[in-house]
Amino acid sequence: MRDIRIRAAATLVVVIGVVFACALPATAQNRWPHDAVDGFSTPTAKGFWLAFADGDVTTNGDAHFYGSAVNLPLNAPIAGGAVVREGTGYWLVAGDGGIFTYGSAHFYGSMGGARLNQPVFSMVSTRSGRGYWLVARDGGIFTFGDARFYGSAGGLKLHEPIVGITRSLSGKGYRLVARDGGMFTYGDARFYGSLPSRGINVTDVVGMARTANDKGYWIAQSDGEVEAFGQATRFRQYVAASCDPVTAIFSDPVRTGYQLVTRAGATISFGAYGPHRTGPVVKCGSSHKKHKKH
Repeated sequence: MRDIRIRAAATLVVVIGVVFACALPATAQNRWPHDAVDGFSTPTAKGFWLAFADGDVTTNGDAHFYGSAVNLPLNAPIAGGAVVREGTGYWLVAGDGGIFTYGSAHFYGSMGGARLNQPVFSMVSTRSGRGYWLVARDGGIFTFGDARFYGSAGGLKLHEPIVGITRSLSGKGYRLVARDGGMFTYGDARFYGSLPSRGINVTDVVGMARTANDKGYWIAQSDGEVEAFGQATRFRQYVAASCDPVTAIFSDPVRTGYQLVTRAGATISFGAYGPHRTGPVVKCGSSHKKHKKH
């Protein structure tokens, strides 16, 4: 188990502007692809941000643009991000543990420059917004600011790497999900089931999202399949195109619903978000899968 706390001051540069999800991508000043890797909702659930591997950030609805890392010579691709409690800023995290802050998001430390056993894959902010957890593919947890350490999977022999983290509603715990759908809970985060516990054998899980009341969660796969646990509602399934797989899932913070994010930067919504799609439609040729209506 690892509990690393680093406090540092950082000068934040706020770039003011608005970029919509349908806007053309910025030209990256690094070698990483323009692939969507994460999404996170505004506190009102009336908008969202998408983060891309090359550092680009796009907005939809009432989400405001506060800046991106697209013009930085990133040492590793962006792996995820998180929004501050008020929705007035966000963090991006790279695979090397580097943290990039925008808007009102404060810098509380990073793993950039540290020797990691496995790359960082995701992050989640504390309930107060004055700290965050980073999770590596081997299950190692790194805490910053007021984030407390409740345990990690770093000492376990995992069948598949960790691909996502969500915190409990109280902020006194978190869940990790592995690429095979295995679930690991810490603190007061409750376990409601996993893919292996249902006899589902896969290796393409991309992440999970908890319900607004934290009494359930969804686990998403790259082909668009989503399994619901606890009080999470099961919606109609989406079949992802083979050339544009699902890469992330994020949920409505106040109502029942979630959105799937595809590699090209499209979003497919379910539940409270309403049945609609935003972003590009990628055609894979005659062999591509057809989308199911939902």
